[in-house]
Amino acid sequence: MPKKPTSGSTPAVRALLAAGVAFTEHPYDHDPTAPSFGLEAAAALGRDPAQVFKTLLVDAGSGLAVGIVPVSATLDLKAMGAALGVKKVAMAAVADAERVTGYVAGGISPIGQRRALPTVLDSSAGRWTTLLVSGGRRGLDIELAPADLAALTRATRAAIASS
Repeated sequence: MPKKPTSGSTPAVRALLAAGVAFTEHPYDHDPTAPSFGLEAAAALGRDPAQVFKTLLVDAGSGLAVGIVPVSATLDLKAMGAALGVKKVAMAAVADAERVTGYVAGGISPIGQRRALPTVLDSSAGRWTTLLVSGGRRGLDIELAPADLAALTRATRAAIASS
């Protein structure tokens, strides 16, 4: 997949450019009334919702962590805790997620966050040659290889999604 020339419009795009990772930007017209940002992206881009991944933050007790799962699934908190090696996790407060990542909810990218957080990528990512994640703002997804996403975020892989 060729790297698409960009202006480096978000921290995620700038991080990808700096790392020399092949990626493609997929902008779309965001509808602020859409009930699900991830499903909206999948529909707008004509992609299988299992190929479009959402970035969710959890409170692991000692700090926040990132779970990356398909938009067609939900995050299994028990499995996420096990992947992180903690007994219990809870969804992070939106304000905390935005403050820690530097992104707005609905546009939180797993790439280019203010600081590196423990990250777990759902094992279903391996079934795709490429997958899509938020590009750092609502109305922008980035397509890249799962291995590149895992490397950039230093993610571990585990079955953390449930349908």
